[in-house]
Amino acid sequence: MFFRDVIGQGIAKVRLIQEVHEGRIPHAQLICGPEGIGKIPLAIAYARFICCTNRGKTDACGACPSCIKFNKLAHPDVHFVFPIVSGKGKKDVCDDYIAAWRRFVIDNPYFGLNHWLNEMGAENSQSIIYAKESDEIVRKLSLKSSEGGYKFVILWLPEKMHPVCANKLLKLLEEPPEKTVFLLISETPDMVLDTILSRAQRFNMKKIDEESIAGTLENNYGIQPKESRIIAHLANGNFIRALEAIHLNKEKQLFFDLFVSLMRLSYQRKIKEIKQWSDQVASIGRERQKSFLEYCQRMVRENFIYNLHDPNLTYMTPDEQNFATRFAPFINERNVMGLMDEMSEAEKHIQQNVNAKMVFFDFSLKMIILLKQ
Repeated sequence: MFFRDVIGQGIAKVRLIQEVHEGRIPHAQLICGPEGIGKIPLAIAYARFICCTNRGKTDACGACPSCIKFNKLAHPDVHFVFPIVSGKGKKDVCDDYIAAWRRFVIDNPYFGLNHWLNEMGAENSQSIIYAKESDEIVRKLSLKSSEGGYKFVILWLPEKMHPVCANKLLKLLEEPPEKTVFLLISETPDMVLDTILSRAQRFNMKKIDEESIAGTLENNYGIQPKESRIIAHLANGNFIRALEAIHLNKEKQLFFDLFVSLMRLSYQRKIKEIKQWSDQVASIGRERQKSFLEYCQRMVRENFIYNLHDPNLTYMTPDEQNFATRFAPFINERNVMGLMDEMSEAEKHIQQNVNAKMVFFDFSLKMIILLKQ
């Protein structure tokens, strides 16, 4: 990935390029922003640019030995750390998955945690960066750079680090080996340990502008200009959503169907069917359950805003908008905060490994009360 491959993010690119040219490369950066805005592509392009032996003013050359290794994400001085699942003979370290990770990132530079979980075949397992990973990082960074330049640790989702792993990295982050750069890529920095946050320079990325998304859809995917602008607006700065609008996404369709079913059953007070619904959601795995609850919160927000009758403020697919025409009147100032609080509480319980059937059945019963307000 090059800077030119990163969609939009002009301000972020200029800042990083300027840091390199001026010799002001921080030893640790926390790259923050929501899903689908290009944090990983930008981090890889930044590392490539620094390592390139014949870099231009705005991008790596693409032809030097370093760039050739980056083409396969196999540069010996670039180490990737990411959430994984244990078991099945694995050793709880990222190198057990590195071949799959490289193929996955090259093929899908814009992705979310659920996409990676599907790639690993995580099933019902929750992903984490295990404690053993810190020992691997220490070992790798103790070695000399194979090419005499910078060494990188690109750590995706530091909020997923086991506390033992995070605490072991503190000294490295405070006093890293010479020419070592940590790029921590976070979607929920509030969940990262304060001691980690205090040792890294925060780099906030914004959502991708609609014009850049629309242009990419037209040039790379052959989407007509009018349709590309509609998709870019619905994506709300998230290129993953734009891709999902092009390609049928079974997971998002599942979430939509589950949400519609829950709201209808809750309004009709069909307790027996609600119990069956709860059992169904309990079977989809905890990571997907958390994603589903995040989707529910988004749908509640969008339906509340839909009542303002300003299409520029809503970001829903045609199917979601069609449902909103009937459902939005039931989301109002009397219950919107209660709905959001209950969904957030359920997400927290799932995170804490509370019995999923109990969580979703209790959550569903509360929806009955709130929808009647």
